Amino acid sequence: MPKTKAVLDTNILISGILFGGNPRQIFELVIQGKIDAYISPAIFTEFKEVLIRPKFGITHEKCFLISKEIENLFCFVFPQVRVDLIKDDPDDNIILECALAADGEYIITGDSHLLTLKSFDKIKIISPAMFITGF
Repeated sequence: MPKTKAVLDTNILISGILFGGNPRQIFELVIQGKIDAYISPAIFTEFKEVLIRPKFGITHEKCFLISKEIENLFCFVFPQVRVDLIKDDPDDNIILECALAADGEYIITGDSHLLTLKSFDKIKIISPAMFITGF
């Protein structure tokens, strides 16, 4: 049976690692190999920039170790198609680009700009709670 192919938005990655709840459950599914999770260099860079913010209290060494885990767990894709769909927050377009490059089934996010779309191409855009309920 093929695994579910998903792109986790940066907010889900951060929440899953630092806070728990549904994002942590999704992250656990990735660790267990039940989900193929995809990431692009742009999302990975954004993730590292957010993770090191002082409000989270993560040391550079810990950030490095967490980043290495992400590199080991996630499949990297290199988007060739630029997307300019989300005008209110253009940075969110990197999530769409990644999902397109991965031929993903799901984008899992807490971001309202993405959730409002509900889908992109043939990719479903859902919240962590909706994903966990359906998984």
